Amino acid sequence: MPDGAVPDRKQGPTSHLLSIEPLTREAFAPFGTVIEADPASMRLINGGNTERFHALAEAEVVGEGARVVINLFRGEPRAFPYALTMMERHPLGSQSFSPLEDRPWLVVVAEGEGGRPLRPRVFLAGGRQGVNYGRNVWHHPLMAIGAVSNFLVVDRAGPGDNLEEFFYEAPFIIPDPFVENIR
Repeated sequence: MPDGAVPDRKQGPTSHLLSIEPLTREAFAPFGTVIEADPASMRLINGGNTERFHALAEAEVVGEGARVVINLFRGEPRAFPYALTMMERHPLGSQSFSPLEDRPWLVVVAEGEGGRPLRPRVFLAGGRQGVNYGRNVWHHPLMAIGAVSNFLVVDRAGPGDNLEEFFYEAPFIIPDPFVENIR
């Protein structure tokens, strides 16, 4: 069975079933920034031939020798329903994900308390929406859905431990985003 896949049987308490929300700037604001073309930030450059959507997010890195790097991540699609058992965060830098194909994907984040993530929130991102997770924001690793998907990822590189993981005692279940009623 694929990693995170849930056997086809009755799940545990419904309190562990997560709903999927549309990704909006307002809903995602406590966790970082939604990256998408914003007409308010657009200006014409290159003799009027190019629309530049300026400063949609800011990369943040801390620590001596830290630098910003650009990566390509290729995510395998997840199987649903999905048993979410862990979250991660990066204490030394922000991390952004921008899809390179026009495919929807899931963004999973959680507020933190006492050094651990609380109940996760799941957002359905459109194929033209990226996110920039703020430094120290709990999130699940990349969640491609439907097909193998490529993402441009802006991240921190350099010395220091920039990864913390947390494993929940009981899994949270993410329903199939293609059949779930998005609230």
